[in-house]
Amino acid sequence: MLLAILLPFLSFMVRGKILTGIICLILQITLIGWIPAAIWAVLSLNNERAEDRNDKLIKAMRDNER
Repeated sequence: MLLAILLPFLSFMVRGKILTGIICLILQITLIGWIPAAIWAVLSLNNERAEDRNDKLIKAMRDNER
């Protein structure tokens, strides 16, 4: 989470989203763009974590049905 706030573009790069990281870096280069870039990275990270939780829950429910 700290990485997403301090270096938003790097947060995307580490997660394998290279093109998104480059776009975020371009936004981040401007001082005013840093705040939207950080918000974008944090929201993206939270969404990815929520999707992972949902996938695990769905898998557990399917395994429980058997």
